[in-house]
Amino acid sequence: MKVVLAGAYGNLGSDIFKALLKEGHSVVALDMIEKDLGVTGDFKFVKIDVTNPETLKGTCDGADVVITTVGLTKGSPTVSNYDIDYQGNLNILNEAKRAGVKNFTYISVIKADKAPKVPMLHAKYLFEEELKKSGLNYVIHRPTGYFYDIVKVFKPMIEKGEVTLLGKSAVHANVISTEDFGEFIVKHMMDQNKTYDVGGKETYSYEEIANMCFAAAGKEPKIKRAPAWLFDVLAFVNKLKKNGKEAILRFSKWTLTEEMVGSTVYGDMSFAEYIKESFK
Repeated sequence: MKVVLAGAYGNLGSDIFKALLKEGHSVVALDMIEKDLGVTGDFKFVKIDVTNPETLKGTCDGADVVITTVGLTKGSPTVSNYDIDYQGNLNILNEAKRAGVKNFTYISVIKADKAPKVPMLHAKYLFEEELKKSGLNYVIHRPTGYFYDIVKVFKPMIEKGEVTLLGKSAVHANVISTEDFGEFIVKHMMDQNKTYDVGGKETYSYEEIANMCFAAAGKEPKIKRAPAWLFDVLAFVNKLKKNGKEAILRFSKWTLTEEMVGSTVYGDMSFAEYIKESFK
């Protein structure tokens, strides 16, 4: 099949890309820059800017499926999550509809519909709603989080010798590797009108994750807790500064204080083993 993959060279996109080629699909890789992934197969790269619909023209012609991982993951003073996660993906959806594509897969986030004050989630939820009423066969994946993201958050704190968690209550997550998740996405890209809350096979509290990170780094664990409202204060201050960091702070608070356990469990990769390898 011919598959259009938007965000093909991101962390998750790269593993979806590899999974598609492994299954013998023809891939149109859409992104702002091309990277050497060391892959072989039937694919071509097209440079796009999702905020500019002109760059998307013709990209979906003849495609059987469109998959988009597009989302703003860093703070930006010039564009917002509503520009990228919502309108950018809507531009892709409109091009897919124009081209007559029948199947569309979107990568969202678990509980995206539960956080209207968190731009990184709310923008995704708004696009989910547009996709559902588009008339296309849709698959919406709501992952709990990724191995590399969690380690990326914890590693600097481990290096400093102290981890700060938010709130008084333990919260849990069953994060998934992008390799396993990419495989799951490709397996289900022809499903009709499905939403999956997807996580990995191991569920841990953030305190357990912190302790595993300390052990992997060969350090004595030191964990403290801070009130969650501190992130609200930081978010407000950064909103006034207009530096684009407000959305990141609100998302960070949400993920560290909410249960992030997906009901659909998939994959063989171990998060505990990933942590050990990451600190070698």
